[in-house]
Amino acid sequence: MDSAHEVGGSVQSVDRAIQILEMLAVAPALGVSQIARRLRVHRSTAFRLLATLEARDLVEQETKRGTYSLGLGVLRLAGNVAARMDIVKDAQAACDELTGELNETSNVAILDEGAAVNITQTTGTRLVSVTRQYVGQRTPLHATSTGKVLLAHAPAEVLRALLAAPLEQCTGNTITDPLTLEQSMQSVREQGWAAAVEEWEYDTNAVAVPVRGVGGRVVAALSVTAPSFRMRPEGFPELVTVLRRHARQLSGRLGAPDSAAV
Repeated sequence: MDSAHEVGGSVQSVDRAIQILEMLAVAPALGVSQIARRLRVHRSTAFRLLATLEARDLVEQETKRGTYSLGLGVLRLAGNVAARMDIVKDAQAACDELTGELNETSNVAILDEGAAVNITQTTGTRLVSVTRQYVGQRTPLHATSTGKVLLAHAPAEVLRALLAAPLEQCTGNTITDPLTLEQSMQSVREQGWAAAVEEWEYDTNAVAVPVRGVGGRVVAALSVTAPSFRMRPEGFPELVTVLRRHARQLSGRLGAPDSAAV
C-alpha cells in the first residue's frame, strides 16, 4: 500500500518528483506505468506527481503516445543557473582587472535572503593587504559597502525587514540606529556609491558601486577593500571613479543598456 500521506509524506513527494525529473533526463519519454514501477508507487500516485510537475511546466505530456518528457520549465531553470554562472565568470574577470589596476582586494557580491553574498574575489599582493577569503561568505547589509549598495537598491520590503530587527553591532562604527540607516540609504542612492569605514571589521575600509544587468536593474555590487591606514575617506571619490569604470564594463557584459551601465 502506498503511503503518500504518511508522516513526512510531503518531503517524500518532493523526493519522488525529483526522481521523475532525473528519470526523464536519462530517458526522453516515459509512461505513467513505467514511472510508477520505477518509483514503486501506485499508478495514481505517479499520475498526481506528474500532474503537479506538468502544472509547473517541468514536464509535458506527449498526447499521441501518452508519455511524458521534460518541459520548458526545466529550460528556464537551467537558463537561470547559466545566467548566475555567467555572472560569476564575468564578475571574476572584473575583480581581476580592478585588482590588477589598484593592487587592492576586490569583491563582487549579490543580494541573497537579507545578506550580501560574495561570489568572487581577487586579492591584492601588497605586503599588507586584506587577504581574508570572502567568497561564499554572507555579510551584513548594513555594515559593508557592498551590502549598503545592494540594500539601497533592493525592494522596499527588504529594508523594512532589516529595520524591524535589531541591527548587529559588528564594530564601534557600525550603524545600529534604524533611522540613521534609512537616511544613509537615500544618500547611497543619490551619490551612487557606498563606503564602510571600519564598520564590519576594525582596521579595514571598503568602497562599493552598483553593477547593473538587463533592464538597468542593480544585480550586484563591486567593491575594493584595503587596510584603513591606506584607504582613507578623503581618497574614496578617486577610488569610486576607478570602480565605476570597471562596474560599467561588467554591467555591459551582463546586458545593461549603455544609459544604465554607469
